[in-house]
Amino acid sequence: MSMEGAAHGSLWRLSMATEKSSYRPGTPKRVLEFAGRYKGKLTAFVIVSVIGAALAVATPVLAGRVIDAIVAGEPSSVVVILAVIIAVIALADAAIGLVNRWLSANLGEGVIYDLRTQVFDHVQKMPIAFFNRTRTGALVSRLNNDVIGAQSAFAGTLSGVVSNIVALVLTLIVMVSTSWQVTLLAVFLLPIFLIPARRMGRSLARLRREAAEYNATMGAQMTERFSAPGATLVKLFGRPAHESHEFATRAAAVRDIGIKTAMRQFVFVTALTLVAALALALVYGLGGVYALRGELAAGDVVTLAMLLTRLYAPLTGLANARVEIMSALVSFDRVFEILDLKPMIVEKPTATALPDGPLSLSVKNARFAYPSADQVSLASLEDVAVLDSRASATVLKGVSFTVPAGSTTALVGSSGAGKSTIAQLVSRLYDVDEGGIELGGMNIRDATFASLRSSIGMVTQDGHMFHDTIRNNLLLAAPSATEEEVWDALRRARLEPLVRAMPDGLETVVGERGYRLSGGERQRMTIARLLLQAPRLVILDEATAALDSTNEAAVQAALAEALEGRTAVIIAHRLSTIRNADEILVIEDGEIVEQGNHFELLSHKGRYSELYETQFSQS
Repeated sequence: MSMEGAAHGSLWRLSMATEKSSYRPGTPKRVLEFAGRYKGKLTAFVIVSVIGAALAVATPVLAGRVIDAIVAGEPSSVVVILAVIIAVIALADAAIGLVNRWLSANLGEGVIYDLRTQVFDHVQKMPIAFFNRTRTGALVSRLNNDVIGAQSAFAGTLSGVVSNIVALVLTLIVMVSTSWQVTLLAVFLLPIFLIPARRMGRSLARLRREAAEYNATMGAQMTERFSAPGATLVKLFGRPAHESHEFATRAAAVRDIGIKTAMRQFVFVTALTLVAALALALVYGLGGVYALRGELAAGDVVTLAMLLTRLYAPLTGLANARVEIMSALVSFDRVFEILDLKPMIVEKPTATALPDGPLSLSVKNARFAYPSADQVSLASLEDVAVLDSRASATVLKGVSFTVPAGSTTALVGSSGAGKSTIAQLVSRLYDVDEGGIELGGMNIRDATFASLRSSIGMVTQDGHMFHDTIRNNLLLAAPSATEEEVWDALRRARLEPLVRAMPDGLETVVGERGYRLSGGERQRMTIARLLLQAPRLVILDEATAALDSTNEAAVQAALAEALEGRTAVIIAHRLSTIRNADEILVIEDGEIVEQGNHFELLSHKGRYSELYETQFSQS
């Protein structure tokens, strides 16, 4: 590596390092435990790095020997043999470099793969409360930036420390044995090389962090404003000019930082290249004087000059190793933070499948309060200093009811009364704090996740869809469904003519959150997905709340197909949609205050009658 290369490397490592060097005490031990699974590859990696470092020192020694042979007038065969040895070492060094690179890439990418899959699988087990509180961008950053930062500890830092130590020791041995005076001079000049690097590195690190913060803010702005709902909101309120100004201000800050960074890097590297040139001049000058006096061979002067750069590079590398290790530990710690979050909903080792046949639903004295922030989240993922540890208010206060198999029960009441909470508890997105929920006489905590997901189908108000094809969105519910089954579900959901009229048919991409479809079409797509799933228990959570009368009629017709012969729980504000339910439960403030069928509840002149008359008083 040249002196200029060493300057660039030192500057880059320092500027990329973070000042946030805090991590939990047990992190180094966990990193070592994690590294244990790569023991074989790490050993091979270290051995190859040591061999490469040794070969790097051999070439300058042989080059000096060639000069000595020429000066001494030795036979040409000696020079040829030395040249051949240098060529063989070069070939070996290239081969070692190739093997080292393969091991490095294999090890590094393996670490990235293992960490990413572990974090991704773990995050999928987290409760819905976790996703409600977490900034998506911060979570994605853990899967990208921090995982790559952790990977660098294996692929870069480890190899660098080992090879630099070996190279430094071998270089110092050769240089001291050749001329301790020149070696002392080289070491004496090291602070001139290193101190500016560290100072400039801290300055560049600060600039990089500022640029990263501005880029992150711009990324968040683009993510929100370029989504269909965000773009609509901006246009509706006539704010494009304001958004453009904010974006341009941040982009200008990044531009200015980029100019400052480029100029400081240029000045720094130029200055250190000058120091390198002066160091070489001193080596040649002092070594030349010694050579003329006969105290040093001419070849030794060349050897010392070539070894000089091989001395500075490992010294600066080792000087920066602590910063690199600290940065890697911080990255590992941030990944471990995610993995240490305990999922609130876990499957018992002894869990069994739900019983076959129609399912009844029994909710028994269910009490529930949503978990506090410190139970489900991290402060760093919410962009707050300290998580809120206050317990939330009790949402359900001893709710009990039964839905016989094949019947339909409706839940009505004021917003925030606890209706949707019941739906989330039945589908086990949360677990009750007290009491229990049974399906087919079996507590859902004793059931396998697979049997719960296949037996319970839910249609929510927003009718969420992924930015994917119609086919793939439908096959989420039944990956093995045939073409005929998919079209049958679309027909029963009153969507077959619409999809067949599309140029790409089932391969039509619906756009982010399904926004290329109308609200009614999107809801019917979710119903088609439900029909493909063919669950035994259907939960409809405000499935028609946001639809107009025409779309509501089409969706209701599709729902009639979906509910036929199935146990159903319907949550609705529009009381006209649940008139035919077998039983209606009126939920207020987390308790059942009334229950009965539509006509019984009207005759009671209670809360249900009040809600009904409020909705239909005008007509």
